[in-house]
Amino acid sequence: MDIHEYQAKELLSRYSVQIPRGGLAYSPEQATYRASEIGGGKWVVKAQIHSGARGKAGGIRICKSDSEVSQAAESMLGRKLVTHQTGPKGKLVSRLYVEETVDIRQELYLGMVLDRKSERVMIVASASGGMEIEEIAEKQPDSIIRAIVDPGAGMQQFQAREIAFGLGLENSLIGRAVDTLLGCYRVFRDFDASMLEINPLVVTKDGNLIALDAKMSFDENALFRRPEISELRDKSQEDPRETFASDRGLSYVGLDGNIGCIINGAGLAMATMDMIKLSGGEPANFLDIGGGASPERVAKAFRAVLADKNVETILVNIFAGINRCDWVAEGVIKAIREVGVNVPLVVRLAGTNVDEGRRILAESGEKVIVADTLAEAAERSVEAMRAFAKSKKN
Repeated sequence: MDIHEYQAKELLSRYSVQIPRGGLAYSPEQATYRASEIGGGKWVVKAQIHSGARGKAGGIRICKSDSEVSQAAESMLGRKLVTHQTGPKGKLVSRLYVEETVDIRQELYLGMVLDRKSERVMIVASASGGMEIEEIAEKQPDSIIRAIVDPGAGMQQFQAREIAFGLGLENSLIGRAVDTLLGCYRVFRDFDASMLEINPLVVTKDGNLIALDAKMSFDENALFRRPEISELRDKSQEDPRETFASDRGLSYVGLDGNIGCIINGAGLAMATMDMIKLSGGEPANFLDIGGGASPERVAKAFRAVLADKNVETILVNIFAGINRCDWVAEGVIKAIREVGVNVPLVVRLAGTNVDEGRRILAESGEKVIVADTLAEAAERSVEAMRAFAKSKKN
């Protein structure tokens, strides 16, 4: 789960990470008021969306008067901001963050992420801030500093000092940098974050170290014990298909294809999507209904898949171990009759009670294309999708 910049900065400020003064605004009038509260003669108006590269897309404006603040807010609010991270659909700007400007002497990069290879938190830092980390790695790979944190001991002061010296900071800033690094790590650890990025972390002309931007993502599996973080969720920034599914306890990731997938097990789901691609089709989603899927849960999965208007065929692929094929078959029939499946439906069942499941499908009288193997199911799904698309054109 991602959160907004202003939310991440609020969390960081609790742990001794210095941030610029700022305020949230939902209208041009409120943006102007926030600027007057902050004071000074120059402000930054930032669109709050779950995406980086906002500045290149016009989502960050430097303003030198109240009228400029109002105009910037007017031009952003209620519009979709398109960046290379959002894709062509963009994301709706419904709130702004108005912030004081700072005099920048140097820009740094600081990131923390869960490294799956080492199974540790990895600290990534660079003296080349202001660029995406991929760009830094390509253009200035030698500038990247990496450090692994032992989960038993946590981040130690000596590690923070090594990073600070590696960034080339002057001696007067080492203490401030150590506090910032340790504060960031504590935020990361205490709230079950999976990613924290401050880009840029700036050294100001008056010798301060300030987090000028901040992004954070959190482990959704840990949100049950982090209600404070759960409340920061902004569903308007998420794929509505994924929001619909997650609210119903389904593991779902939306894709750009037109063959909807209902699978049990993440590995089988990945294999099914690969087989669809191999057969010439494009999967519309990743959906894992889990090991103990009841007919009601299967019906919920159908609703989630059909919420995507691009879906032109549905493939149900179940290998039942803990699950049971007869339960899935009952769920399929329940979905057809209650939800209303108006696209071709391909079902492949294997495992526990497979004969009973196939009997239920055969005797239902519903239009279901049955397949025996994964390869056959993928091929029939692609054939059904093409036939359905052709019939729509005619």
